[in-house]
Amino acid sequence: MGRVQVSDWEEFPRMENDFSDSQLIHHFRGILVAVTKGDRENYDELVGYLHPKRNLNPDEIAILLTTLKALSGAASYIDSVHHEALLFAVSRMSLWNYGTDVMDALLELIISLAASNGKYLDWCLEMLVKHFVPPYYLLDSLKQENIIDRKTKVLSRVHAALKEIADLVPLAPLRLSPIVVQKMPSVFSKEPEIVMYADNMLRLESGAIGEIVGSTMLPALVDRLLELDVEIGWDGILQEDGKCIFEMELEDFTEFGDDENCDSMPPSELLNRKKLQGNMVVDKLDSLIVLTFLHLESCQSSGRLVEVFDVLLASFQKTVLNAYKSKFTQFVMFYACALDPERCGVKFAMVLTDMFCRDVNSPITRMSAVAYLASYLSRAKFLSAALVTSILQSLVDWCYAYCKSHNFDMNPRAHQVFYSGCQAIMYILCFRLRSLMDIPRLKLQLLNMPMEAIWKHKLSPLKVCLPTVVVEFLRQAKAAQFFMTSETFVFNDVLESDFSKAFGGMDRLDMFFPFDPCLLKKSESYIRPHFVRWSKVKTTYDEGDDDNDEISDSGSDASDDDFVDRNAKDMIDDDMMVTVEDLDFTPDLNKMSITPKSSLKYGFETRLDQCTLMPARIRPSTSPESL
Repeated sequence: MGRVQVSDWEEFPRMENDFSDSQLIHHFRGILVAVTKGDRENYDELVGYLHPKRNLNPDEIAILLTTLKALSGAASYIDSVHHEALLFAVSRMSLWNYGTDVMDALLELIISLAASNGKYLDWCLEMLVKHFVPPYYLLDSLKQENIIDRKTKVLSRVHAALKEIADLVPLAPLRLSPIVVQKMPSVFSKEPEIVMYADNMLRLESGAIGEIVGSTMLPALVDRLLELDVEIGWDGILQEDGKCIFEMELEDFTEFGDDENCDSMPPSELLNRKKLQGNMVVDKLDSLIVLTFLHLESCQSSGRLVEVFDVLLASFQKTVLNAYKSKFTQFVMFYACALDPERCGVKFAMVLTDMFCRDVNSPITRMSAVAYLASYLSRAKFLSAALVTSILQSLVDWCYAYCKSHNFDMNPRAHQVFYSGCQAIMYILCFRLRSLMDIPRLKLQLLNMPMEAIWKHKLSPLKVCLPTVVVEFLRQAKAAQFFMTSETFVFNDVLESDFSKAFGGMDRLDMFFPFDPCLLKKSESYIRPHFVRWSKVKTTYDEGDDDNDEISDSGSDASDDDFVDRNAKDMIDDDMMVTVEDLDFTPDLNKMSITPKSSLKYGFETRLDQCTLMPARIRPSTSPESL
């Protein structure tokens, strides 16, 4: 077998046209075989042409192209033991550094190696996955027009190569999934790097091999969102104290930004959003969530949303549901439901309801599920009144059955699941009671629910649940004449009793409302059209004139969709204060999921005539896992 001499390599650019492809491949096979016999002279010269170089001249490019193409034909002769230097040189090459001719030749070699020998499959897949992001020096230039063009050329070829390898090696997609997950940039990576990598993961999910890898890509991305989520520090942001920050006037925060939605935000939300600005972890999480939202929109357009939602739901149940300090990741589920309320939106609610009602689930899981359920039914503008009433019926029935089988005095820690269910009922009705009472058939269904028996039971949920929720609920119930004897539901001495503290204490699940307003600026703009803010809720004690389009008690039964269409009209601003005789508190549910500023936990007095602000939002450190 003839060999290519060193002098031949020097003439390589000119000889290329004088040799057929088969002759070149034959020469390269000879060089590779010679190495196994100890002859490395021409082999080392060959490897030298593969080492990355910048600013190649035309002759060097021609040699590189010919070398790569010939190696593709000789791929079956490449041995991982004797040709380690060659493989290392190839592994250091980046598609981002070359023109399209070299890109195509390099990819041809990678595909040939993957198909020629199974032991190179993982190596080839890793080579392709590493091109999901450009070399580090290009990360800050991704918005430049020439880099955008190069990005398109590189990534289209990478995904096409992955598809070709999958066709040639059916096992490849199964091997690809763990590689993609393993190579994901860490939470400490630059925002362009982690966002671009995630974009390619979602491209795989919706691509030609998505049927195999899709069930891995989305859960892995959600896991990374959660990792970023819990990295966000909240010290000094959401902690209430004696300064009463939530009582500051809105105009005190006008310098916080030019967000078009600022006027409708409570001061606490503006303050907290301002404090999050400039946080690199927050920015990465915000960008990744928006990227996921856009992917969900594309899935909806292609008719795949229900299928993708099932994958997301399984991931949510496995990780997010009981996650400690999850603040924003759950809005991926919320947005998916908003895109398809009739299927995804209803399914999410029903799954959460089932998780709470089934005794086979752990107490923490059940408490988390009902907290998510209460927050979801309260905040999701797209859910029908009929669905909300149906789920309320399920919760009431469960709590009533629990009361009948536990006919003894309260023990907060022994009945945490029960108290979580009771609080969920009250929380939902704080948001929905007025709109449900305005629909005759739903009003009748509500009035027939055995809620009064639950509140009067020896377990005394009104003394154990979060006082601000209880007070708001009782105030609305009284105004709506919801109970025949609603005036009997009062506290004896203090608003937050020792029982309430025992139920929560350091574990305060009673303030876990996961879908409080989103503080991520870009993500919130997607959530906003589908989200109910407390400032827009029309309560039963509101004295404003009813809208002409509002359904009155004397009207006929409304369709389920009427509630969705009318929801925006059912919300009004309500900042009025009331006297202690009317259960003194500020009806502001933007303050509805954090420990009241007057709390035994903080050593403040908690008399009924002193503390009644609805909690501001979830305090992440008190999610169910702390139990």
